[in-house]
Amino acid sequence: MSGSDAAAAADAGVVVVRHGAVTLITINRPASANALSLLVRDALEAALRDYDRDPDTRVAVLTGAGEKVFCAGADLRAAPDVAFSATTALDANDRSLVHDLHLAKPLIAAINGHALGGGLELALLADIRLAASHATFGLTEAQIGSMPGAGGTQRLPRLIGEGNALLMALSAQRIGADEALQWGLVSRVYPGPELLPAALTLGQAIAANAPLSVRAILRAVKEGSAMPLAQGLAFERTLFNVIRATADRTEGRAAFRERRKPDFKGQ
Repeated sequence: MSGSDAAAAADAGVVVVRHGAVTLITINRPASANALSLLVRDALEAALRDYDRDPDTRVAVLTGAGEKVFCAGADLRAAPDVAFSATTALDANDRSLVHDLHLAKPLIAAINGHALGGGLELALLADIRLAASHATFGLTEAQIGSMPGAGGTQRLPRLIGEGNALLMALSAQRIGADEALQWGLVSRVYPGPELLPAALTLGQAIAANAPLSVRAILRAVKEGSAMPLAQGLAFERTLFNVIRATADRTEGRAAFRERRKPDFKGQ
């Protein structure tokens, strides 16, 4: 992201900071519970697209500013021209609060507090979710006469099972980080101060691997999950054969034999 683009994103409530090959994207509206207005949504999508196009960054970490809230979903207190409808979570162009950008590179969500409504739906778009021990999760739309409109009724059941997803959506009750870990909603839980360092460390570990391998694994899992098993296995094998012919695979095997750190080029 260029300096001017980063400044514009910051003005819209999104801050982008590079940590080597890891991009940290922060929703920076703590006074508004890191809620998503239309401007923030658009700035967040732009930051994620810029990350995916940037050849010098390999992993992104998404978090919220402060220690209490990851994202509270739609900003229902904003002025009408920058807010989502309280009953539809759609803008005037019928665009949802959050939607899958089909990123080719990994996205880690560092859930530093409450992830509610569209905030939970945003977290569901991440490939890996890590949580602070005080984080809570909820699809709370039914409390305001609405329903999840940005993937909550579709992605959440596929992740934690229909019964648990319906429990959350129909009751509009929140669950804690330990229950989220038990259900598979998050992969790891950390004390609050340890969450972001752990997410960045994980990002650096992923970024140290061959980038074409990482992207192929991500694609195999995400696209293959929608296929019958036999088709998914064939798709995996196709990607494996592509990776087998790369210079990075040759470099990785040579580095292993020579007991040195590989120098991957993404080729």
